[in-house]
Amino acid sequence: MHRNKKERLGWYFYDWAISAFSATVVTVFIGPYLTTICGNAAANDPGEFVYLLGIPIYYGSYFAYIVSFSVLLQVFILPIIGSLADAFGQKKPILITSAYIGAAATISMYFLEGSNFILGGILFVVANVSFGASMVVYNAYLNDIANDDEKDSVSSIGWAFGYLGGGILLAMNLALFSQAESLGISTGHAVRICLASAGVWWGIFTVFPIIWLRVHKNVSKHSTEIKLSKSFRQLFISLKSLRKYPQAFYFLIAYLLYNDGVQAVIALSAQFGQEELGLEMEVLTQVILIVQFVAFGGALMFNYLAKAMGAKKALLWSLVLWTGTLYYAFGFLETAAGFYILGAVIGLIMGGTQALSRSLFSKLIPKGSEAEYFSLYEVSERGTSWTGPLVFGLSLQFTGSYRIAILSLIIFFIAGFVLLLKVKIKEGIEQAAS
Repeated sequence: MHRNKKERLGWYFYDWAISAFSATVVTVFIGPYLTTICGNAAANDPGEFVYLLGIPIYYGSYFAYIVSFSVLLQVFILPIIGSLADAFGQKKPILITSAYIGAAATISMYFLEGSNFILGGILFVVANVSFGASMVVYNAYLNDIANDDEKDSVSSIGWAFGYLGGGILLAMNLALFSQAESLGISTGHAVRICLASAGVWWGIFTVFPIIWLRVHKNVSKHSTEIKLSKSFRQLFISLKSLRKYPQAFYFLIAYLLYNDGVQAVIALSAQFGQEELGLEMEVLTQVILIVQFVAFGGALMFNYLAKAMGAKKALLWSLVLWTGTLYYAFGFLETAAGFYILGAVIGLIMGGTQALSRSLFSKLIPKGSEAEYFSLYEVSERGTSWTGPLVFGLSLQFTGSYRIAILSLIIFFIAGFVLLLKVKIKEGIEQAAS
């Protein structure tokens, strides 16, 4: 196999490996399961609150707050990791280390049961921060393995590959979950096995990028001056340096807004289905499985749309569709059948939104600083948004309505659409090249 083709295959396989965490843990099982555990802890409290460091937290909002907290940590940690990866050309070792820390934390979720919501929060935070750290350098590899005219295609194939891998494990987990009773396994035990399986999958398939990805030494000019004493200021250092590329900066702000909405929908849809619609875990898993496989086709479909109308215009249309799905969930979604339809629509637009966003951003940043700038991008990548879950959690805590909470996310898509309209892609590519 040609060396570059083999390296791309290794890159695709990391998406295959890590998407199991996105699909099985973040999207399906951890939200409803951790909410149930939190409910057990709050069972004797009149207001259904749990207490963390003396702070009252409505049990239904706990998972949303934990997601937000994990990403707040990433805001400080990921720019440091990205800058160090660029400074010393160590993308591959960082990817491997963070992958196996995250896989270990995910496997440890097998021991999460009873009312131990604090352990669940800690394990999710460790796994999600590790997820984000590895994705920073994974995304930065796109500039190493593809030319500008190949990036939309390579990025779309990577996303499609990931959705396929995540979908296969989720299908296996659905089979286990649906047969749990006949196997003498309780529902809770089946969930814990499914959670741990994502960590095992993550660890096993990371072997392929270990073998095939190369160490690229394209060191950036300014990041070699980074000192660890500046580490806590690195977020602001990176943002300041990105201002030299205004179109990339404007795109990043738009992306952080609309993708926060995307990630909040992904992370919280199962909880919405369980708590608002009263759907069983088996139904939720089936819907998310549909999302995974439809997203595989959606990522490839949007690649063709990007070729036909341009990546920016295809992205704008996807945001219009996202806005419509949230309004439908708020005003019209009542049944399991409606939830299946909603899942299919989300799957169709989700893969395209994310694949085209990554390839567009990679064209707008200078070579040699990919990991640093992708560390900013990763703050709202798969499973890693904080303002969306925070807005959802606060809306739920103050109104008690899951429908108002889901509708509150619409502002992220509207604001992202408006800002994306202002981004001049051609001008941004010229700025990065110069």
